[in-house]
Amino acid sequence: MSGERLMGGQRRALLSVSNKAGLVEFAAALQARGFELVSTGGTKAALKGAGLEVMAVDELTGFPEIMGGRVKTLHPRVHGGLLGRWDDASDVAAAAANGISPIELLVVNLYPFRETLKRPDITDDLAIENIDIGGPAMVRAAAKNHAFTAVVVEPSDYASVIAALDAGGLDLAFRRALATKAFAHTAAYDAAVAAYLSGEVLPATLTLAARRVQGLRYGENPHQDAAFYAVDAPNDAPSLARAEQLGGKELSYNNLLDLDAALGLALDLRGRGAVVVKHTNPCGVAEGPEDEPLSTVYARARAVDATSAFGGIVAFNCKVDLETALLMGETFLEAIIAPGFDDAALEHLTKKKNLRVMRLSPWPKSQVQLDVRSVFGGFLAQTRDAAPDDLGTARLVTRRAPDAEELRALDLAWRVCRHVKSNAIVYARPDAIVGVGAGQTSRLDSARFAAEKARALGHELSGTVVASDAFFPFADGLEACVSAGATAIAQPGGSVRDDEVIAAADRLGVAMLFTGRRHFRH
Repeated sequence: MSGERLMGGQRRALLSVSNKAGLVEFAAALQARGFELVSTGGTKAALKGAGLEVMAVDELTGFPEIMGGRVKTLHPRVHGGLLGRWDDASDVAAAAANGISPIELLVVNLYPFRETLKRPDITDDLAIENIDIGGPAMVRAAAKNHAFTAVVVEPSDYASVIAALDAGGLDLAFRRALATKAFAHTAAYDAAVAAYLSGEVLPATLTLAARRVQGLRYGENPHQDAAFYAVDAPNDAPSLARAEQLGGKELSYNNLLDLDAALGLALDLRGRGAVVVKHTNPCGVAEGPEDEPLSTVYARARAVDATSAFGGIVAFNCKVDLETALLMGETFLEAIIAPGFDDAALEHLTKKKNLRVMRLSPWPKSQVQLDVRSVFGGFLAQTRDAAPDDLGTARLVTRRAPDAEELRALDLAWRVCRHVKSNAIVYARPDAIVGVGAGQTSRLDSARFAAEKARALGHELSGTVVASDAFFPFADGLEACVSAGATAIAQPGGSVRDDEVIAAADRLGVAMLFTGRRHFRH
């Protein structure tokens, strides 16, 4: 297919698209280059409305569309035209005997199944009718036969197709690249349909269909290859693929991991919230009322561990103003993500050529989605640990109950705790965390490490509270927290030694709540 007419006849393109962006211009360019246009339904109407000559598919097949349009392109004169091997004598003879002519170019994108599922009036009948049958059949046929047939499934490829035609034709490498996209397109489509029909979060067969958003310079280390892939998600779900980069260097693999951690925690904050993350663990978290200056909230978060904030990732749950932007300029940061930025703040931040500035708007409302990671030989999948936590339902297990200020601090510590690598211990006051023990192999070590580091950074731990992502297996972990200054504890409970831990808390005069929910994060 270097520009010649297959079998010496009329060049023919079949177009049938749901996404009509750029369709008329592309079809006009094909017609100007000698292609006969064949089309169906709404695509035909759009082309005719633009004054282009179009043959209806039923004219080509000699068979009418039936069953409400369910059957229209499933015909030998369509599929023979797409699948014919025009250098094979027997295929050529069969085509001649059955009135089949080559279709040199197929332009198809499928019924908008995934978009249909987002409609508020969605019903099962509507979803089923938006499962495309003829489109995938044609796409797969043309992609299989890419030695002779070019298939285009993305409007973004229209310009390159015309450019290639003008440069001498669609060579085999180009057609193979188009075919690769086509099979990926139908695979993702089938995965969406299978997921809908199963109705299960964790189906018997998990099909992962993701599009490459960008190649990355390297992975966690320079000798590792990496890329960022995005999956379709509800519009109210968090997606870094929807975040708009407004300034700074290209995102790295580690940037994206840290942004994911920062975003997840920022979504759990109330009022005005600020998060500082380093190596996926929070090293600073603060929140305040809506009328508190964001710069004050951020300063409080950064002050938790200003040393670790160097080279960190910052997330906000509200629009960033100039005062906060100026304050962030005092520390070298890798990236910032927020729902928005004031014009002056954005102008200031984007002057820093290396600072990645990310805007995610609208700000997500839901975190419910699948969390998938690879292991040798397969994948582990789970729902995200994103269900709302309410300490109001926690069980008081000690003689002393937390007072109002302790309860506020426990609420913050408990929300932060599930975003810290296990074993997780978080010391906090009502408006900010004070110390974090993350990723230790012993809960006692986490309690001690968090306290020691907090003191080294100049923080007073007297009167703080502690949240633990899992139960204290022995009383020594709780005793270490109380010795450091904690006066109230929130933990899941569930240890065989709970009675010993409760007794220790009562002996030391601290309040303790059992939440009944563990928050391991490996």
